[in-house]
Order: sequence, then structure tokens, then C-alpha cells
Amino acid sequence: MTTPGAREVLAAAEQLGSELDALSRRIHAHPEVGFAEVRAAAWLAEHLAGHGYAVEREAGGVTTAFRASLGSDAAGPTVAILAEYDALPGIGHGCGHNLIAAAAAGAGAILAAVLGPRPAGRVQVIGTPAEEGGGGKVALLDAGVFRGVDAALMVHPFSRTRMYEPLLGRVKLTVEFVGKAAHAAAYPDEGLNALDAMLLHFQGIAAMRQQLRPEARVHGIITRGGDAPNIIPEHTAALFYVRSIDREYLQEVARRFEACAEGAARATGTRARISPEAFLYEPMRANRTLSERFRRHLVAVGIGEDPAAPRPALASSDVGNVSQALPTIHPWIGILPPGQPDLALHTPAFRDAAITDFALARMRAAACALALTALDVLGDPTCLRAARAELAGTGGPPSP
Repeated sequence: MTTPGAREVLAAAEQLGSELDALSRRIHAHPEVGFAEVRAAAWLAEHLAGHGYAVEREAGGVTTAFRASLGSDAAGPTVAILAEYDALPGIGHGCGHNLIAAAAAGAGAILAAVLGPRPAGRVQVIGTPAEEGGGGKVALLDAGVFRGVDAALMVHPFSRTRMYEPLLGRVKLTVEFVGKAAHAAAYPDEGLNALDAMLLHFQGIAAMRQQLRPEARVHGIITRGGDAPNIIPEHTAALFYVRSIDREYLQEVARRFEACAEGAARATGTRARISPEAFLYEPMRANRTLSERFRRHLVAVGIGEDPAAPRPALASSDVGNVSQALPTIHPWIGILPPGQPDLALHTPAFRDAAITDFALARMRAAACALALTALDVLGDPTCLRAARAELAGTGGPPSP
């Protein structure tokens, strides 16, 4: 059987264009935060079922996850295309996940159209909720949803098109200080001020930042500062993210972070409680073998890579965990017309850009490039061998 090429993929995409635009607009208009994406997950599952996929709802025991499958793994490799569809609290789709979802669903539908119901291998579209801090992909990895998958592909909207932008490892930490309440005017000497401890901790972090590597990040917010101005706070709490591009250095920064908290507690006579989240976001290990295939296919459908931005977009994602386990790509698709100033992710301006006609056209092109890259994984044994060797460190170009 001849492997379909760009002509067949583009023809299938042309037939699907209005359907994918409507799906993206619908998800954008009904934003749902992580693990609450009930409507988005249902719409995506229905779309894929309508194109011949067998859909498993609540994949891995995660309510708003799904796994849609086409074909049998007994006949060849399994390639997974990843969909994200959670929104940001208060902003909506300020990270453009409506475009990620539609590109993944579109690639799945394109592959069903050009391969038929019995491809030589298996195509999966995996719905991965709660990327924005909830670690949906980590939960799915732990539940075995990615077991047997040979390669994972996804795209992410951005101001400009880039194959590689670093994704930092990230650990989430809750810090609490426990002191003793007292009347702030009448008996201040009887209190132990947990808010003073928290403020000292923030000052310690500010001083520590001067000696961190340029790509490391520490940032947080106070979630509980006290109850009233005339009561010395006996309990305060804050939420922090610690990030680095290197996993070992991430652990070192987290150790120094904890030392700042312990020092603030000792200085104020309070007690520090530090609670790391049960999982961390791993740094991204982009597979260059597959990324270069994707780059070539993206050019074939009319989109070239833009020059590097003056500053990298340092962010984190749970796709990093997937990339440590199997060959994975996470290219960035520019959704702004040439000449328009770049926009920051997680802003209302980027949310508005994620639903323009230009952005939707880029989403459809990305779906084509994803489908063509998936065809390489399924039909070109040398591609998958090289991608696996690169991941194992035994061959292929190094990850960026």
C-alpha cells in the first residue's frame, strides 16, 4: 500500500476546514479550567467518533481525558497526537488551547480519511486535560495510557513559528508558616508573626535570584496573609513555582528555596511547612528527528520557521514528562500575521488572537503537518528507529 502524501492530506484538510474552524471556535467560546473540561472533551470525542475512531472516555481514570484509536497496534507502530483543551481562570483561552485541540482532532480526522479504517499501525488522539498546572499528562502516564505508544506529536500556538523553544522543568511548592496569635496592639510581645516569616521568605527568595542561572525561575503568591490587622497572624500560606531547564539544577534550587523558608522561620520563632506537589513537570526533550520531519512538512503546506525571538519563551508543560518517556515533539505555530508585534501567552490579547481567521488557517496547516509526520512514523521504519535511538542517546541528533 502506498503511503499517502501531501496532496492527499491537503485534500482531506480542505474537506474538513469549516468543521475544524467551528470546533475551535466552540471550545474558545466555552472555556473550562483543568479537570473541568467536560464540554470540550465531549465535543472532541464526538468529532473523532464521527470520523471512525473508537473512543474511550475517562481514559486512565481521568474524567475529562479520552483516547480515540484507529487501527491495530499489532500491524505496526502506534503514533499518538495530543490534544489540550483547558483554559485559564479568569482569562479563558489565553494560551490558545482551542487551537491545539482542533489541530489534534483535525490531524486525526485527516489520517482517518487518507488511511481508511485499517491503517498499517495505530493512530491515537489522546485528550490530555489540565495542562495549566494540573498535570493531566502525568496522570495519564502513571495510569499506563501511553504504554505501547511509539511517538507523541502535538503543536502549540505562539506569536511566531519555531521548532524549538525550551520548556522548563517545574516543581510546585506550598509554603506555610505557623506562629502564635496575639492582640497586635495590646500584647504584641506574646505573638509569633507568621506573616513576618512569609515576608522574610519572599525577601530571601529575592536575594537568591541574583545567584541563579539565567533560565531558572522562582515566583509565587501569598494565598493566606492573616485575618485582621489587629491580630498577629498565626498562619500564612503561599504557592510557589520553581523552574529550571535542568532537572538536577531544579532540585538544587528547590533545596535552596527550602533553606530560605527554614531561615525565615528561625528568625521569627515560627515553624515552616513546605509541601511539594506529588509530581513535577519534567524539562522538555524535543526529539529532533521527528521535529525536522515536522519542519519539512510544515514548509510543504506553506509555513516556514521564523527567526528566533530576542528572548526565549520560558514556560513549563506536562508534555515534558511525555518527552522523557518516548519520542515527542512540541513545535510552536505562529498565529500572528507578519509585522504584528509579538504577544505574551496567558493574556487577554493572546486569547483574542487565538480565534482570528489567520490563527485558524495556521491551525489547519499545523493539522496537515501533524498528519504527515504521523505518516512518517507509521510508514517509514528508518524515521522511528532514528527517533528511538535519539531518545536512548545511541544515535541521531541531540535534543536542543
